Amino acid sequence: MYLKEINSLTDLFFYQVEKQSPTSIFLEWLNPKNKKKLTWEETSSNIHKLAKILKENINDGDRCLLVSENRPEWLISDLAIMLANGITVPAYTTYTESDYTYLIEDCQPSVIIVSNNEMHEKLKNIIKEKIFIKKVITFEKIEGVSGDKYLDFDSILKRKLLENEKIKNSNLKRTSVACIIYTSGTGGNPKGVILSHGGILNNLEGACEILKPLIDKRPVFLTWLPLSHSYEHTVQFAQIAVGAKVFYAEKIEKLLDNISEAKPTIMTAVPRFYQNLYNKINMNMKKAKGLKAKLIKATIYLGKKELLKQKMNFSEKLMNFIVSVLVRKKVKKQFGGNLKAFVSGGGALDKEIGEFLNAIGLPTLQGYGLTETSPVVSCNPIHKIRVETVGPPFKGNQVKIAEDGEILVKGENVMLGYWNKEEDTEKVLKDGWLYTGDIGEIDSEDGYLKITDRKKDIIVSAGGDNISPAKIENQLGNSPAIDQCMVYGDGKNYLVALIIPNKDFKEQKEKINEIVNEINKNLTLVEKIKKFHLINENFSIENGLLTPTMKVKRNKVIAKYKNILENFYKN
Repeated sequence: MYLKEINSLTDLFFYQVEKQSPTSIFLEWLNPKNKKKLTWEETSSNIHKLAKILKENINDGDRCLLVSENRPEWLISDLAIMLANGITVPAYTTYTESDYTYLIEDCQPSVIIVSNNEMHEKLKNIIKEKIFIKKVITFEKIEGVSGDKYLDFDSILKRKLLENEKIKNSNLKRTSVACIIYTSGTGGNPKGVILSHGGILNNLEGACEILKPLIDKRPVFLTWLPLSHSYEHTVQFAQIAVGAKVFYAEKIEKLLDNISEAKPTIMTAVPRFYQNLYNKINMNMKKAKGLKAKLIKATIYLGKKELLKQKMNFSEKLMNFIVSVLVRKKVKKQFGGNLKAFVSGGGALDKEIGEFLNAIGLPTLQGYGLTETSPVVSCNPIHKIRVETVGPPFKGNQVKIAEDGEILVKGENVMLGYWNKEEDTEKVLKDGWLYTGDIGEIDSEDGYLKITDRKKDIIVSAGGDNISPAKIENQLGNSPAIDQCMVYGDGKNYLVALIIPNKDFKEQKEKINEIVNEINKNLTLVEKIKKFHLINENFSIENGLLTPTMKVKRNKVIAKYKNILENFYKN
C-alpha cells in the first residue's frame, strides 16, 4: 500500500493533490455567514502561502497553537505548520482562559493561530504577557489589535507566490513530530501527547482497510467533532488518503440540517451522539400505532437477527426485504440517504444502542483507541460487525492482554511520549508497550477485542467488590427520561447516583424511581442503585463537569456535590 512509502502527512496531501482534478471541490464550510468552497488546487496554494509566512517566524520544531472551530482554514493551518517544520498544538475552543494559560505555558508556542474575536478574547491577555509568542495569525479581522505581531489570513492569501517560493520539505521523516495533542483528561491537568507523522500514517492504513468496502464512488464526510480531538484529527488525514469531499458542519445545533445538505457517506461521532440519537428515534417509534408499529417491531427483530448472522426462514427473509424498503430506507433518508456507516469512537458504545442502530438500517462500526495510539487501535469491519466488541486490531499494531487484564499496545502508532513529562511517559511506556489503563479480552476465534472495564474508573466497594460505574450509567442513560447520570460509591457499602432527568421528566421523581428499580432488576446485588438524587444543572463543558469529548469529570462532579453524596450514607 502506498501509505507505507510516504514519509509525512504533508507528502500524503501533495501526493493526493497530484491525483485529483485541480478544479474538484475538496473542502466546503456549511456556515451561511461565511460560505466557503475550496478546490484541491486552492487548498494546496493556501497551504504553501501560509507555510512561507510561518517559516519566516518559527524555527524547526517550534510549537504553533491552533485555536479554531472546524472550518477549511483548520486543515490548511495544520498542514502549513507541518510543512514549515513546526509542530501543531490543537486546542479546544471550549477551553477557559486558565486552560489556555496552562497549555501555552507548557508548550510555549512561537505562533498562535486563532479563528475569531470570541476565541481571541480568551487569549489576548496571555498573548500580551508571553514574550515567546512571536506572531498571531487570525482567520477573521480582530477588533482593537494592531502592529506587526498580528497578521490576518486574507492578507496572507492575497500575496502572490512564485513557484520557487514553495517550500519543499524533505526533512520530515516518519519519526518526526507531527503534533502535540493534549488529552482532555477526566482528572488533573491535560497531558501533551506527542504523535509522529509515521504514527498517524500507520493508523491510516487500518482506517483505509475499514473504509474500502464503504466506498463505491468518491466518499463524502461531514466533519463536526472538534478537530482538536485526536480521533477527528486523524479522520482528517483519512479523508485526504481516500480523496474525499469534506463538509464542515456549521454548529452542533444545525447538525441534522447539515446532514441533509451534505448527504455524507461516512460520519464519525462519540457514543453520547449515538445515545441521544437512539433515545430520539426510539421515542418517535414508540408513538407509532397499528401496522406502522408492527413494521417497526419487525424491523428491529429481523435487523438484529441479520446482524447476529442468525438463520431466517423464507417468510422472515421476505419480511426483512419489505421493512428495508418501508422503514430502513426512510430512516436513512433522514441522514441524507447516502450514509454507508457511522463510526463510533472516543468511549464505549452501549451494546443495546449498537444493535438497535444496525437493526434499523444505520450500520454503526464501533472502534477503540486512545490519543496515545494516534488514536485507533481496532475497529469493527462492515462485513462482520460484533457490537459487543471493538473489532480486530489494525494490522499496524500489536495488542496483548497483561496478566491483570490490562490492554497493551505496541507499534508505530504509539506516541513518542508526553511533552515535558518524562516520569508520566515511563509509567505507561514500558519496552515499547503502551499500558492503556483499559481492561479487556481478545476473542480466540476472531481475534476481536472486547473492552470490559477501565482500570482507573472502577469502583471498589467497602466489601472489596470491583464495580464498573460505566455499565450502570449506560443502562440509566439509555432511558429517554434520563439525560445524564453519575454513579458513586468507592469504599462505600452500596451505590448511589446523581441523575439529571430529561426536561419532560423534571417533576416526575416517581417515574425516575420506576426506571431505577427496573434497571436494578438486571444488576447484581453490589451493582444496584440504593439511593439517587435529581439535579437540575446538566454536566457541561462550560461548567467544567464534562471534557470536550463529553466524558464526565468524576472528580469535579464529586467535589461539587460532595455534601449530597456523603449525606446518602449518613442514615
